[in-house]
Amino acid sequence: MSATNTRQITVAMAQINPRVGDIPGNTALVLATARELLAKAPVDLVVFPELVLTAYPPEDLLLRQSLDVRIERALQQLCAACLPTALVIGYPERVDGKLYNRLAVISAGVIIGRYSKQCLPNYQVFDEKRYFEAGTQPLVLGFNGLPVAFTICEDLWFPEPMQQAADAGAALVININGSPYSRSKYEERLQCMRQRIAETGLPLVYVNQVGGQDELVFDGASMALAADGSVKVHAAQFVTDVPTVTVSFAVNTYNAIKAAVQAGAQAHLLQREAELYAALKLGLHDYVNKNGFKGVVLGLSGGIDSALTLALAVDAIGKQRVKAVMMPFDYTARMSEEDAATEAGLLDVDYSVIPISPMYHAFVQGLQNEFAGTSADLAEQNLQARCRGVLLMAISNKHGLLVLTTGNKSEMAVGYSTLYGDMAGGFDVLKDVPKMLVYALAEYRNSLGEVIPRRVIERAPSAELAPGQVDEDNLPPYPVLDRILELYVDKDQSMAAICEQGFEQAVVEKVIRMVDRNEYKRRQAPVGVRISERGFGRDRRYPITSGWQPGE
Repeated sequence: MSATNTRQITVAMAQINPRVGDIPGNTALVLATARELLAKAPVDLVVFPELVLTAYPPEDLLLRQSLDVRIERALQQLCAACLPTALVIGYPERVDGKLYNRLAVISAGVIIGRYSKQCLPNYQVFDEKRYFEAGTQPLVLGFNGLPVAFTICEDLWFPEPMQQAADAGAALVININGSPYSRSKYEERLQCMRQRIAETGLPLVYVNQVGGQDELVFDGASMALAADGSVKVHAAQFVTDVPTVTVSFAVNTYNAIKAAVQAGAQAHLLQREAELYAALKLGLHDYVNKNGFKGVVLGLSGGIDSALTLALAVDAIGKQRVKAVMMPFDYTARMSEEDAATEAGLLDVDYSVIPISPMYHAFVQGLQNEFAGTSADLAEQNLQARCRGVLLMAISNKHGLLVLTTGNKSEMAVGYSTLYGDMAGGFDVLKDVPKMLVYALAEYRNSLGEVIPRRVIERAPSAELAPGQVDEDNLPPYPVLDRILELYVDKDQSMAAICEQGFEQAVVEKVIRMVDRNEYKRRQAPVGVRISERGFGRDRRYPITSGWQPGE
């Protein structure tokens, strides 16, 4: 085949970080990204993520009456820019009273094609059937002679849309995404993409959103795969990135067009703890900044959870915007005070010490008639945590700082926390991080530079609400607890199935009852970054009032 018959197109994968609901800001971000890219070199298509104009997921903003007007205004602005490239834009559009999750291709100032998402996810954190109607038709457009098909996110997880594109004559498929991160999601995505490629023989360009949105975090990790399933171009994880991919093809009247994805930029893939840490950091960073907080404040106890939270906060938004407060009581160990001071010093944050004994005893004095004739119990212990919560919320109100709570997933699961005490606050970066993973992430962070003293990692965990108290007074050892919770919460296994894996029935039953009866606490807990496939939030909806028994 002669060289004169060989052509190519260049596709930019615009992995950007839009803000949910900010349609004017997201439109400006699309244009700025495209113009910055074009200033460096010409490209044929600039591909943006799913629903980029609203960002993903817009939730019930899609029900607002003014949505249509705002979207139409944004599309007109994009067309009016008349950029010397084609823009692939995700957005919601209403047609004949029905709302669709759509993609538009804008070229030379006009929309030359529209595609409606065909497969609407309605599981885990997804709720698209609440809002959208499903599309039915493919979209194949020619670029310099190359027939390119377009699909949206979930369409990739089922064989029909990509096969439909192949049957319509496509030689390349571009898929735009708002795909949130979870611990195993990258491998699942890659396997899915390779399966679709094997079925159709078509190369694939996958473009994903990046950024934090409430409990969700989007990892980006956009990529281009050749027809043999090999990854030729890979964007970075958890950061804005706009790599380009060149697709070459030969035009021959006797043969079907076959596209070849050329090798390009390959970002380094993060290893397990590094990936998880990056997800938590990005989720925290965007929650603070997109909501306009000046900074954060947290209680620093000298324990592992608050130490890791402090490190994440500093890494996410900078030490100048982080305040830590140690609030010791009569039962606080001297080493806890020393370790908290050491952590604050190593990370160079604003640090205060506010003893809570005076206010605690004032509460007890005020309650002496109510507590008369009773012995000290959980009520007095919880008063300690609630004194601390009041202090942190007061500092928050006075200085405009977001209170970070420091509870982990293991504690959230079994209710080992105090409402309006250590649960008081606006964001919990460790909410979906089991206790043993907290230790692993602490070790990872120390590998970058020690900021968590060894004693904090090695000592027995304790809430220090009573003399000599340790967590195992009330809970199974964390390795056991975390595994039972993974099976019950993440995998929805029954008590019998969990016991079959070698756990004592009494222990399993105790843990399950603690999980079930503390749903009311989780409903009042701060939002936090989701890193598993079953976090305590959008994708786990259990009733508070329930007669369900753990053995059933």
